[in-house]
Amino acid sequence: MKYTGAKIILECLNKMGVDCIFGYPGGSILDIYEEIYKSKGKIKHYLMSSEQGATFAADGYSRASGKVGVVLATSGPGATNLVTGIANSFLDSTPLVVITGNVPTTKLGQDSFQEVDIYGITMPVVKYSYLCKNVQDLEQILIDSFEIAKSGRPGPVLIDIPKDVLSKKCEYNGNLTPQIHKKVLNYSPDYQKAIELINKSIKPFIYCGGGVVGGNASDKVIELANKMNAPIACTMMGKTAIPNDSKFNIGMTGMHGNVSANNLKNQADLIIALGVRFNDRATADNKDFCTQKIIHVDIDLVELNKNVECDLLIKSEVGEFLDNILPYVNKFDNQEWWRIIESERQKDFVYKTEGFNPCNIIKTISEYLNDDDIVATDVGQHQLWTAQCYPFKKPRTFLTSCGLGAMGYGLGGVIGGVIATKKRGLLITGDGSFLMNSNELAVAVENKLPIMIVIMNNGTLGMVKQWQQEFYKKHYCGVNIKGRADFEMLAKAYGVNNSYTICNIDELKNTLSKNQNFKEPVLLNCIIDDNEQVLPFVHPDKM
Repeated sequence: MKYTGAKIILECLNKMGVDCIFGYPGGSILDIYEEIYKSKGKIKHYLMSSEQGATFAADGYSRASGKVGVVLATSGPGATNLVTGIANSFLDSTPLVVITGNVPTTKLGQDSFQEVDIYGITMPVVKYSYLCKNVQDLEQILIDSFEIAKSGRPGPVLIDIPKDVLSKKCEYNGNLTPQIHKKVLNYSPDYQKAIELINKSIKPFIYCGGGVVGGNASDKVIELANKMNAPIACTMMGKTAIPNDSKFNIGMTGMHGNVSANNLKNQADLIIALGVRFNDRATADNKDFCTQKIIHVDIDLVELNKNVECDLLIKSEVGEFLDNILPYVNKFDNQEWWRIIESERQKDFVYKTEGFNPCNIIKTISEYLNDDDIVATDVGQHQLWTAQCYPFKKPRTFLTSCGLGAMGYGLGGVIGGVIATKKRGLLITGDGSFLMNSNELAVAVENKLPIMIVIMNNGTLGMVKQWQQEFYKKHYCGVNIKGRADFEMLAKAYGVNNSYTICNIDELKNTLSKNQNFKEPVLLNCIIDDNEQVLPFVHPDKM
């Protein structure tokens, strides 16, 4: 059977189990939209308000579901608008397949209307790229792209397709399998050495990153902690790896992490680092990061010894590593270590549990939500308050931009997460971040998505202001955004039926009570003090 390139794309997406696409149409990809129309809803297309919003939504969809997110955009500005979202997924290891149209093959390289070399532009921020100039190659490229995106360390794959390739016909096989050439490494993980180091340890410390969440290894990590009687600390990427109320969970590490987590990692005699990057926000000066023994487990060989030199390197998925060692790990009885742990926990900073402060707002809101509801943030103070104060209990329920730190991620991210899970969503954002992509409110309203949007409105770019206070002698410049928008009116303009401005905790509780069964977008504009800070705040060179 001969199909056009556009028809082949739809057939391949169906074969790969894709149930939705996030996109924005344009001239060079209208052939694909024609096939979406003809498919009569086999694959749901979500028309976003911008291409950047489409990548953020696909990212949120992928993080919440564990599936590959799919994005569709036209050439030129449509393609370039994707770059921030692609970079975000690349740095946080989220599997996406991003399909862009381009000018016809006969016009490539001629500075044609809406022509841009998106293949070259995105090269540093994709796992792999294709420029498909031949319709006969398209089916294999699609099949391979999904395998590349989700295998090993996940990431985004770009497929750029000239317009004439989409309209040309060729034979569709329908039974192709991935033809990925994978390098065979002369490498065998030294599980026995890991077991020896673990069983000799007296003060073990388990350190979880995004690889635990992405690898669905949370239960196995808890089993290891049970056997070793070991504390577990998380990076922000690994935040939902362990239930917040687990007795082993000592919180987040790094610049804004718990005092106890930061101190205990330096007192441990063995760190078992699972799916972490040893990012600078977690380690600061990598040369002086911990002097004890470290086992580093990561699926990506490049990450091993990249930032921190470790004693034992294991290239493996976290779950596979734990499957190989758990049967041989001794049962620990390290009561003295736990006395130290409990002593350090007494030093942790505790936010006020009364008044209209960010942590109290977040904890109050959490009482009206379910454990499996999706929580997303943008980037800034509110992101860290959420990481510190929200009582996460289930993996894949926290969607946030970590590696890139992209303001404007949250609304697209929560839209994708809600679509993926059919659960309710909570977006905790700041006034600065929300202004960047508030246009995606139209998508939430149009699709009647159950999303509660909470704006921590302090009239300033809070995190920048906090840094200017700490490191720049309170020389506040470029941070005042007070009065830029009436968020309650803005929400109503987009069709949000329930939007509120809230100034105290009683108003918040009353509003939450009235909206506790929300089934469409709700916006709470919370006016907070512009002097609220994220604490603790460890100086970058003192972690």
